[in-house]
Amino acid sequence: MVLVYLFAIQISVVRGHSMQPSLSDGDRLIIDRISYSVMDVSRFDVVVLRSPIDEGVDYVKRVIGLPGDRVRLDDGHVFVNDEMVAESFAHVVDHSMMDEVSVPEGYYFLLGDNRPVSCDSREFGLVRQERFRGKVRARFWPPSRFAVF
Repeated sequence: MVLVYLFAIQISVVRGHSMQPSLSDGDRLIIDRISYSVMDVSRFDVVVLRSPIDEGVDYVKRVIGLPGDRVRLDDGHVFVNDEMVAESFAHVVDHSMMDEVSVPEGYYFLLGDNRPVSCDSREFGLVRQERFRGKVRARFWPPSRFAVF
């Protein structure tokens, strides 16, 4: 179990409100630390990453833009490669605008689900995959909100 914990999974606690309503302050998550070694990052994956602003802090964000994509925001709607993205997950709309950003190879565009309060790629820029700690696989606490991602 110790080896699994050290190399394969991580337990993470959500701090803040940037991923509400999907994740809430205090939620406990299981992070898969090895899947991105053997498979690609997918649009809408929820990831834990080392903050580009403060190395001692981890963020939880959702992948919106993949390498090669063009991403823009227009009155709360997300457009990827000039097509409005159908976001099937719960989120809080931010009616702001953002000019188009091209995502180069090896980088990702990330947004929080609570867009009006989220510090995300609109603020800290594109993120290299090397900053990802892993993919969120499940919320196990509180038990009443158990979910698999």
